[in-house]
Amino acid sequence: MNAAIRAVVRGAVYNGVRIFGIKRGYQGMLDDDIEEMHSRSVSNIIHAGGTMLKSARSKDFRTEEGRKRAFDNLKKHGIDALVVIGGDGTFTGARIFGEETGIPVVGVPGTIDNDLYGTDYTIGYDTALNTVVEAVDKIRDTATAHNRLFFIEVMGRDAGFLALRSGVASGAEAILVPEVQTDYDQLKEFLQNGYKRNKTSSIVLVAEGDKIGGGAIKIAEKVSQEHPEYDARVTILGHIQRGGSPSAFDRVSASRMGVAAVDALLKGENNIMIGLSNNQISHTPFSDALKNKKPLNSHLLEVNNILSI
Repeated sequence: MNAAIRAVVRGAVYNGVRIFGIKRGYQGMLDDDIEEMHSRSVSNIIHAGGTMLKSARSKDFRTEEGRKRAFDNLKKHGIDALVVIGGDGTFTGARIFGEETGIPVVGVPGTIDNDLYGTDYTIGYDTALNTVVEAVDKIRDTATAHNRLFFIEVMGRDAGFLALRSGVASGAEAILVPEVQTDYDQLKEFLQNGYKRNKTSSIVLVAEGDKIGGGAIKIAEKVSQEHPEYDARVTILGHIQRGGSPSAFDRVSASRMGVAAVDALLKGENNIMIGLSNNQISHTPFSDALKNKKPLNSHLLEVNNILSI
């Protein structure tokens, strides 16, 4: 997100537009935590994880009275357009605020889940992906040395993009994602086949919202109860997936989308999300980005099943 903030600030300065930073998202807009920014305001942040502007949830922004207060604060500073960075919650608020106030709003997709319709990649996804793969590689060393079965749970809420791609990249024996129904019997059969082939280790990647249910801990408990021959262990990667220095791909993508967001506003665009489709900048209305479900590439599951024999 810092790379995107840097791109928006410098894109605005380049075009002779005054630019302000709003701390803590919509809550900062309500609290008038707003300050003018300049080119030097975003020096030396492109390599840093997280966001220099911070982030916060805001219950008050969900109310009409709260949004009116936020609007008054924007007008006080002469702000007449917004760039917001986030996921579906951020864009839902942006769409409502834009429709109520008439202020043009453009969104930049920032979520490790990569689940927003209208873009091939969201900011943070590639960095999280590389973090997961690095962690799984280290876990496999232990799994191989001790002949263990590891269930590794990754983030993604109701989306399996992170689990799927990291599973393929790390050579996982099985991948459980919410978009594809995998029942317990299928998993059991798969593990038994691997056991018969004398595999020295097994890695199962589990998305938070997998269809079997209960997450990695519950699945591992069930496997251990029914198959004591497996030395099953669980690792929940948790919030390490959300931090760290961003990958080169994320830095470039965020930079492109930040500049494109400024260009879109200068051209009179409104209520849209900037995205990357087929490596080209794309514009998707908030309504479409929020309403449509992004399809998972199920072919990658097929590829993983072939490669895990």
